Amino acid sequence: MAVTQQEIENRLWDAADELRVAMPEAQYSSVVFPLMFWKYLSDTWEHHHQEFLTDNEGLLDGLSAEEAHEIEYRDYQSFEIPCIHPGTVQQRRASWSSILATITQPGLGQRVRASLQAIETANPDKFSRLFGSMTWTSEEVLSGEVLAAVMQAMDRTPKMHEGNMSHDVLGGAYEYLLKRFSDGSGTRAGQFFTPREVVELIVEVLAPKNRESVYDPTCGSGGMLIASANLLKAHGGRGYTLRLYGQEAVADTAGVARMNLFMHNLTQFQIEVGDTLKDPRFKKPDGSLAQFDVIVANPPYSLKWKPWTKDPRAIGGVAPQSSADWAFVQHMIASMDPRKGRAGVVLPHGVLFRGGQEAVIRQRVLDDDLLEAVIGLPANLFYSTPIPTAILVFRALGTKTPERQDGVLFIDASKRFAKIKNRNVLTATDIADTVTAYRSDFDADGSPVDPDGDGGLAARFVPTAEIVANGYDLNIGRYIKQAAAESEDLGTLIDAYNLARAERQKTEDHMLAVLADAGIEGFDE
Repeated sequence: MAVTQQEIENRLWDAADELRVAMPEAQYSSVVFPLMFWKYLSDTWEHHHQEFLTDNEGLLDGLSAEEAHEIEYRDYQSFEIPCIHPGTVQQRRASWSSILATITQPGLGQRVRASLQAIETANPDKFSRLFGSMTWTSEEVLSGEVLAAVMQAMDRTPKMHEGNMSHDVLGGAYEYLLKRFSDGSGTRAGQFFTPREVVELIVEVLAPKNRESVYDPTCGSGGMLIASANLLKAHGGRGYTLRLYGQEAVADTAGVARMNLFMHNLTQFQIEVGDTLKDPRFKKPDGSLAQFDVIVANPPYSLKWKPWTKDPRAIGGVAPQSSADWAFVQHMIASMDPRKGRAGVVLPHGVLFRGGQEAVIRQRVLDDDLLEAVIGLPANLFYSTPIPTAILVFRALGTKTPERQDGVLFIDASKRFAKIKNRNVLTATDIADTVTAYRSDFDADGSPVDPDGDGGLAARFVPTAEIVANGYDLNIGRYIKQAAAESEDLGTLIDAYNLARAERQKTEDHMLAVLADAGIEGFDE
């Protein structure tokens, strides 16, 4: 009998809930996901091993151990669950069931760690560094009693292999836990979990095609990469043909992404660990930046960073130390394939109007006609911040369609949401209507050719000349009346205040320097 989605989700949450006595909910993922994936690998390996034994029952007696091993791993297994301490009395397979059988013995965390490390070592091409730092296997971090309780609860989950449950169910369970951890723990989990409806909107707009490459330079748990494959499949394409690439600064989170992709039966991927701005890991043979067909990202907002000194990505200038928002955009633009590359990124509204170095970069991007659309989203969509955000859509130089050249499409979807608990969400209708607006035709004055009523959604194509006349300001309220009434939101006010304060400080410092040069000391306001 097939396992239901509800059943596996309930059992997995029961296992996670055993951690409540040991750690805050924000840290559950570092324990639950490695254990869940280990159980999935073990159940899958044992399922195929039993198939091998059944299919070859009459042949095994005449084969050596080496010959049997060769047949099994050629025809049945796609990875190895090795033995620990082979040839000794302590020998045991590094499988879930083997370690579970020793659960009452001291040193459980050490045995779990040894098993996970053995699996990584035995499968370097697939599982290198997969399970993260595994600090939770230390008795000082998580007691053997609590770890045993988690494993026993998780063992009540039905067997996690393809003969018992589909990858859709398994992947859905993984997504459920990611969302549940984010709902319950706020900012920390929200840093690597983008709400799925926002991901779906970005991917719908960029529309990946069969065999294209998709890259997320701040991939978190890998949700945008998975959504790209799922959406392609939902539209009748072959999601498994996408080549998926991601980079993540936090090693444990990169491990979560790798496990997430495997759980969704996606194997054509490469996830690297490192700071994308400081050390981009995807390069061409000549050392230049690799380029991709589709680029998606939800980078950390207003991240303080060490600005580049000499970097070919810095078109138009270098983003200020106080905010790497435009640096991430510059990296994405440099990573677009010159023939058909397109990129979608979620950022706070400040990137649309802030002055200084950011304004210079924004001017260059608009002069080069790289920005295709700005989509204003509702406030309070994200776990980590209540401020409103916008999706910026870019196209490689010279690849915009004729009707979208020399201008930017503005869509205000800030009124389109439903309220749930402590945040807002985009409904399926909200997403569909926004995508329809993005794909609509526009007449000479920039209005939709066939508008279907406001419905809380407004769109307008704005010629670049009008944006230039407004000082390259991309504030949505300048171009869409509906948004103008909402432009004085808290996030915008805070950005404007910080900018004004910085400008005031700069002017004051200059004034004091002039006074000092004139020999006027001790000036006080």
